[in-house]
Amino acid sequence: MEQKELHDLALTAARLRSMAMDEVYTAASGHIGGSLSVADILTVLYFHAMRVDPKNLKDPNRDRLVLSKGHTTPALYAALALRGFFPAEELGLFRSIKGHFSGHPDMVNVPGVDMSTGSLGQGISAAVGMALAGKLDKKDYRVYAVLGDGEIAEGQVWEAAMAAAKYKLDNLTAFVDVNGLQIDGATADVMPSEPLDKKFEAFNWNVIKADGHDLAAIAGALEQAKAVKGKPTVILAKTVKGKGVSFMENNAGWHGKAPNDEQYAQAHAELAAVIEALEKEGK
Repeated sequence: MEQKELHDLALTAARLRSMAMDEVYTAASGHIGGSLSVADILTVLYFHAMRVDPKNLKDPNRDRLVLSKGHTTPALYAALALRGFFPAEELGLFRSIKGHFSGHPDMVNVPGVDMSTGSLGQGISAAVGMALAGKLDKKDYRVYAVLGDGEIAEGQVWEAAMAAAKYKLDNLTAFVDVNGLQIDGATADVMPSEPLDKKFEAFNWNVIKADGHDLAAIAGALEQAKAVKGKPTVILAKTVKGKGVSFMENNAGWHGKAPNDEQYAQAHAELAAVIEALEKEGK
């Protein structure tokens, strides 16, 4: 990846985080911790890897993304707005009865959303179905799914994993946002899931480990996944919950609550400083 594209992706990810923070603050509710941890992954997907066209929403040959950890819509909606699916100003209606930007993805009313999700564990099953349909229809689109490491405790995830391997869905790539925390605390305490690499390997998946905040590493992992034939790929992305805001990082308390005025001011300042530095660097 060229340095300019890497810089542009970093700037987009920084803006995405700031927009996600604005959404949650304005709505006075939402899941900010996981939205910040998954921001870099969504940035690489929508601005580097995926074939999508905001002007052709139903293109049968488009790549698809299923946000299986559906509560992190602040990040998804920000990515879609930045990609041009709808005006960024509409994000002010996040979780508002006056709009359609609900707390979980809505494929009926939000342009660019490929699957409505919410109940954890179900999104990956939908992604498996999409990938299987692509194989049956002899399409070359790719399907991406993003799961949380807390979500891995859901049994349906592993049923989907078995099906994906059975049907050799090499057009399916799943990310697991391994930030180590969920609503009740550390995943290692609530429901230990490690070693995730060995578990997915046992289900006959190709496994790639990557730094979930290293944009080049994420892009490289996606290229590796495309080269694999005969089995699905999972990218275990090590991340930091609340990434980019000092007092939110690695704090399970920020799984699903909004900042107050003082906290927002600090968070906004920290995120704005990153954006400003990247903008100066790009001149």
